[in-house]
Amino acid sequence: LAELFPVLAGIVDAHVAGTRYNIKVDPADGLLAGGQPGVQLTWMDAIVGGRVITPRIGKPVEVNALWYNALVSMAGFAVRLGRPAGVYQGHAAKALAGFDRFWNSGRGYCYDVLDGPAGPEDRLRPNQLLAVSLPASPLPPDRQAGVVDACEQYLLTPAGLRTLDPRDPDYHPTYLGDQAARDAAYHQGTVWGWLLGPFVQSHLRVYADPDRAESFLRPAADLIRAMGQGSLSEIAEGAPPMRPVGCIAQAWSVAEALRAWDLIRQTR
Repeated sequence: LAELFPVLAGIVDAHVAGTRYNIKVDPADGLLAGGQPGVQLTWMDAIVGGRVITPRIGKPVEVNALWYNALVSMAGFAVRLGRPAGVYQGHAAKALAGFDRFWNSGRGYCYDVLDGPAGPEDRLRPNQLLAVSLPASPLPPDRQAGVVDACEQYLLTPAGLRTLDPRDPDYHPTYLGDQAARDAAYHQGTVWGWLLGPFVQSHLRVYADPDRAESFLRPAADLIRAMGQGSLSEIAEGAPPMRPVGCIAQAWSVAEALRAWDLIRQTR
């Protein structure tokens, strides 16, 4: 830790000061912003013919959940090493207060992006699960429950979580056609298996019900057999029967399923 600490401190400093693609901390609320036209910085990164399918310029919710956890971790590391922790504690406190802006009280879950060109993005997406699943949650318990409940009701499927609410007019239920058509659906309703990990962890945090959490993972065993490869695919279609598509064996789908099983085992 002593060897790594200066490197980690440099990473935090760079983000506070500002780096490429307009990535920087907003001094007004302590949140991390970034992005520029034609560039897609988050994991929702599909671009078709130069058009960004899910433009998320501004302050993405999962990026700021990770930012807050990074600051809390750095404060803890500094304390363990006997170094000054005040600067990280100060940044974390400001980011925590700023994170309150993500709450969409009218819908009972988090905005996906703040301060973008078109204002707050209120589409229901699974990215907000990281604000519940990560060790340092910036949300109080009642809001954690709101996030979990909304994602369970509208995004959860046996194969993972949809990337967009089926009620949304831009929802794509299928993943078919040429590269452009598939990329247009990639984060607009397509199911991603890796999101089961954050969802299960969030559900365990809110409800402390390992039996219920296990029920969300049981279908993965059927998918392993159905695919015929002893593995889990990258993605699946958003509409029943959630046909597995994309990469036939994806490391992060497998890793998150295993991590979720282990979390359930530890809870028991």
